[in-house]
Amino acid sequence: MLAGVLAATVLTPTHPLAAQKRAATALPTPASVLGYEPGADRKLPTWKQVTDYFTALDKASPRVTTRTLGKTTLGRPFLAVFISDSSTLANLDRYKQIQRKLMDPRLRKPQELQQLLIDGKNVILITSSIHSTEVGGFTTPLVLADRLARGETADAKSVLANTIVILVPSQNPDGVDIVGDWYRSTLDSKSEGTEPPQLYHKYTGHDNNRDWYAFTQVETRYTVDSLYSQWDPQIVNDVHQQGGNAGRIFIPPYMDPVEPNIDPILTAGTNALGMAMGWRMTAEGKSGIATNASYDQWSPARQYSLYHRGVRILTETASARLATSVEYTFDQLGSGRGYEAKTATWNFPALWKGGKWTYGDIVAYQVSASWALLVEAAKDRRAWLESYVALGDRAMSPAREWSTSPVPTAFVIPKQKQDPQALQRLLWTLQHGQVEVRESTAPMSVGSVAYPAGSYVISTTQPYGGYAKTLLERQKYPDLREYPGGPPKRPYDVTAHTLPLLFGVDVAAYTGAEPSVTAPVAAVAEPTYSVPELSRKTGIPRIAIYRSFASTMDEGWTRWMFDSYGVAFTSITDKDVRAGNLGGRFDVVIIPDQNARQIAGGLGAAFPDSLRGGLGEPGAQALAAFVRGGGTLLAFNNASDYAIEALKLPVKNVLAGVRNTDFYAPGSLLTVELMKGHLATVNVTAPVPAIWFENSPAFEITDPSQT
Repeated sequence: MLAGVLAATVLTPTHPLAAQKRAATALPTPASVLGYEPGADRKLPTWKQVTDYFTALDKASPRVTTRTLGKTTLGRPFLAVFISDSSTLANLDRYKQIQRKLMDPRLRKPQELQQLLIDGKNVILITSSIHSTEVGGFTTPLVLADRLARGETADAKSVLANTIVILVPSQNPDGVDIVGDWYRSTLDSKSEGTEPPQLYHKYTGHDNNRDWYAFTQVETRYTVDSLYSQWDPQIVNDVHQQGGNAGRIFIPPYMDPVEPNIDPILTAGTNALGMAMGWRMTAEGKSGIATNASYDQWSPARQYSLYHRGVRILTETASARLATSVEYTFDQLGSGRGYEAKTATWNFPALWKGGKWTYGDIVAYQVSASWALLVEAAKDRRAWLESYVALGDRAMSPAREWSTSPVPTAFVIPKQKQDPQALQRLLWTLQHGQVEVRESTAPMSVGSVAYPAGSYVISTTQPYGGYAKTLLERQKYPDLREYPGGPPKRPYDVTAHTLPLLFGVDVAAYTGAEPSVTAPVAAVAEPTYSVPELSRKTGIPRIAIYRSFASTMDEGWTRWMFDSYGVAFTSITDKDVRAGNLGGRFDVVIIPDQNARQIAGGLGAAFPDSLRGGLGEPGAQALAAFVRGGGTLLAFNNASDYAIEALKLPVKNVLAGVRNTDFYAPGSLLTVELMKGHLATVNVTAPVPAIWFENSPAFEITDPSQT
């Protein structure tokens, strides 16, 4: 009798479970919008297909809300997709307020805390395809959203009930089409699977993932302003890809070093969640999972969340040739930093035996990792919220028991004798990162230096005081060796991020009692001024920026700088330079940072003939004639090696050929002495003039008689 009742209950058309099943069936699938199964070999979606899918899912599912945060650099919609159970989505503003009160102890009463912990959700931000040649991120968000929108398993229901998932389908929608269009145009040609001969972000290319404290690009600001600043997620899953001939996926823990201003609660949470994800994935049959490898926990340029209460779970899945499959034998597999792909170790326990690796495999590993993260985060909702509260309490306490270095009370910034634009930009950068900036109401002293009332003050006892300290102090990268007495371990990335040196602004660390200050100040207006005398002396030059088809990020950043400040320029390619008569068209030619071989030789044989060749000998002769005719050639960073060789300059790069075990500076700030009275230094007012040194050359004049 009981069995008959159960059967009747399941089959009754009016029962809520039957209605849910019908609703799930009616939802659009990714395949219904794409026209093929997601992850199919040699198929990449367009950004319109991605937006069409999420628009349709928003209309069909009460579990999904799709919002457009704004337009990208090239005018495409930038999306954020909120996924949770229907009752949560209907009350998002309420849960945002709960999140704010959990984050900042100043916003809640002590008696409120327990109810907030009961009511709050674990907010999880999943960002995808910031790097557009990492094409799994085009498709993985669609599969994840579909799984949550129609999921009726215990795990899916737990995720929906205990979390608010914020899915950013792409941090760089423009790149989805730049890479996708190039890939589709090269199918069945020798160029299939190559990267496009242009930056996949108009200005930054791959460097868009180094913008997380400078906030120069509109896409970065959408995520920071509308998602981080509004929601302060407990967990961020940053979905990436890496090289294809070693492990299949990286998941934290990270390698050393850990930047000292990251709260150990976040490091421990990152480690625990990453290991739990790897455990789940291994149990479901995934192999080639590396942890404690390749990537460190140092720079805020790529890990904003770790300074803003959120663990950062970076996943790096092995790549193919864009969406074209590759194949490796076991013996062809190499190694990554911290592991060997043919040897099982504690941090690489299950070997991948080689074979074919497809676009579908990339998507499957990314979905598996993100799903494991969601299930674990939902299961431990209360613990995540409690640690989130602890982070907020510790940030507001002047006693940082876990800190390995003295913590100043505040940083003080005088208004006088500063470059007004540099000062405004520094303050804007801090405030954009949720740092509170105040003004002193009484004089202050740091050592023998007095700072008048009205100086800017940044306290370290504020919600993001550790982030402020990270950006305002000088970094001391730890001395990590390959083995005792051996060479230094190479840092994964840049090692410096001191805003006072980058902007040339005077900032002092104050260690006295809490100063008397105002309420947080509003954004400081950007000053404007003109320098007519300098304009009359120099004129307005006709500027050209060389744009190689072997595209470089520095070329994009140079264009961004000129566009940002309204400086007119013309982009020129190999053909334009080789044509000669540069002096008749330009006063200044800029060659952005690029290695000399690429400038001279251009792209390789895999690319169409129309894109190959580089500057060649005709280009070198044209540049030499331009300089002899009075033109100014500026070669940035490693492009200097090309200029030295092509123009036969009486200069040598003394670091050329030096082993990186003897000298290695992947991104450091060096103080410099300036030549007074030179046109290039006339407006430099920095208290400590500094330059950014990133694998850069250093010069020695070989024939002073020619200078």
